[in-house]
Amino acid sequence: MTTDAFALYGTHEAEERPVTLTAGRLTADLANGHLRSIRYDGIEVLRAISYLVRDRDWGTYSPLIEGLAIKQVADSFSVGYTAHCDGADASRLAIAVRIDASESELTFAAEALSPTGFETNRCGFCILHPIVGIAGTPASVEHVDGRIVETRFPDQIDPWQPFKDMRAISHSATSGVSARCLMEGDTFEMEDQRNWSDASYKTYVRPLALPWPYQIPANERQTQRIVLSISDSRPAAVAQAAEAKPVTIAKGEKTGVMPSIGLIVTPGEAKATLAAAARLAEIGPQELLFHFDPLAGHGPAAFADFAALAKIHRGSTTLEIALPCTASPAEEAATIAAEMAAAGFSPDAVVVSPAVDRQSTPPGSTWPECPPLEEVYAAALAAFPNARLGGGMLSYFTELNRKRVPPENLDFITHCTNPIVHAADDLSVMQTLEALPFITRSVRAIYDDKPYRIGPSTIPMRQNPYGSRTMDNPGGKRIPMANTDPRHNGRFAEAFALAYAAQVIDADLECLTLSALTGPFGLIAGENEPSEPGAVRSLFHTVKALAGMAGLRWHECQSSAPSQVLGFTVEKAAGNALCLVNITPQELSVDISATVAEGVAIVLAPYGTAIVEFPANG
Repeated sequence: MTTDAFALYGTHEAEERPVTLTAGRLTADLANGHLRSIRYDGIEVLRAISYLVRDRDWGTYSPLIEGLAIKQVADSFSVGYTAHCDGADASRLAIAVRIDASESELTFAAEALSPTGFETNRCGFCILHPIVGIAGTPASVEHVDGRIVETRFPDQIDPWQPFKDMRAISHSATSGVSARCLMEGDTFEMEDQRNWSDASYKTYVRPLALPWPYQIPANERQTQRIVLSISDSRPAAVAQAAEAKPVTIAKGEKTGVMPSIGLIVTPGEAKATLAAAARLAEIGPQELLFHFDPLAGHGPAAFADFAALAKIHRGSTTLEIALPCTASPAEEAATIAAEMAAAGFSPDAVVVSPAVDRQSTPPGSTWPECPPLEEVYAAALAAFPNARLGGGMLSYFTELNRKRVPPENLDFITHCTNPIVHAADDLSVMQTLEALPFITRSVRAIYDDKPYRIGPSTIPMRQNPYGSRTMDNPGGKRIPMANTDPRHNGRFAEAFALAYAAQVIDADLECLTLSALTGPFGLIAGENEPSEPGAVRSLFHTVKALAGMAGLRWHECQSSAPSQVLGFTVEKAAGNALCLVNITPQELSVDISATVAEGVAIVLAPYGTAIVEFPANG
């Protein structure tokens, strides 16, 4: 089946296809100089080993790779190349890489050298451990002082670094197979990347408590080495070729109610949203989430536009306020309330968060000055007495996990997620879906049954808590922390949104916001885009379908391959509907006999979605 790449990804630019390297039972995918999906006997031992260079805003360089040489024989492989980074002020950095592997050991060595000096926030290795099947299991951590500590990978998401001063970490990949990862050349520590919705635990070089950005001196070699050792105590067995089987979907035990669906509206997009009122009515979202940030220049005129939209909207409305806190919270909240009243804008709910809390406070850093959240919420309660009060973070779960808001006077908790904080390749973005159930379970562990909202959560990044800006992307590439992303325009985004809903619905969400109507996060195309202005993006169909399911009862579906296909069913007036999504770039056959009727199977296109209607007794 031939699929138009532009329809899938919103760009004709193809990702580099990985080269699969094999050393007996050890395999790894090489792409852009990184090792991905490192497996032993088909079992994922490590998710990745990468040598990364970050700029002062934590943007990741895309180095030019020269001299790539790959050698493979039956029981070993080797790779060599040099990666070149061009930094600010004509600074340069070159990294010479050598990778060697046998069936039981893989070595990844790198030597960085700058002829000019080079500014960076981080330069060195990142090692990713998978989370599914690993979270909560035992680990042995060897520290730089020689101590060995028997511990466990965090189950509930750790807000800080679970392990510091690391020299090596060992874990059991499966019964009888253990993996030890030795890290040389610097001091390493681990962070729980599920905070950012990454599907990994990340062990990285240079502790965050040290100053950054920092300078790599000119002509001073920086040498690091990672050694992965595999120990297999199982009886010898004859390897058998895996038989291609269709993915099967079975009925699960969990059930609940589908959340309301929201759309985000910024002051800059309010008039365009109003002009597209017919499309808004066609989608039928239950919630409009209005954004207001005085520090971004938003003023009273925004409330007039918000009031006009609220008048034509048939659902409820929420205003999120990034409170400047340059004066007293009471004074600022009262001023905003007066401006809203003058414009005739009276939202059903208000979310208030200090503007400074949108920026992350990394471990070892000094927390910025901020009024106590109790004072902020008291000011909001006084200024908006007729609105429900929400709290949490206008940024991501990371910030909520590190600065847990007092819930006593809040009517609901909220946060966002973003899948391109650390990596933006297609596989990494889809893998972030694995982290979402861990995030929602962690929120529930902290806030119990407090009403809970997520969003806006989109592939493009609306705000960067880890630097001074989001990354401009005029070339329409796949880059981390970008404020636009080509995949938002393609079927990729449609699949991501439906899979996102499938992964979070068992958290009993009150509302889920996955897009705007217009603009770079929107469901319809604007000016200067390949599509005709006003044309619907693929994502439009998923958001419309989810809005139509709001309030219906859902039932769990169990996939035999959740890294490929996800799904759930909903009870509808005329019967049931099975919602399926393929989160891979391959066509997949899906056996739905156990859910719909005996002998029924469907084929899902790459990043394809399907809603299969069937009788309630099917």
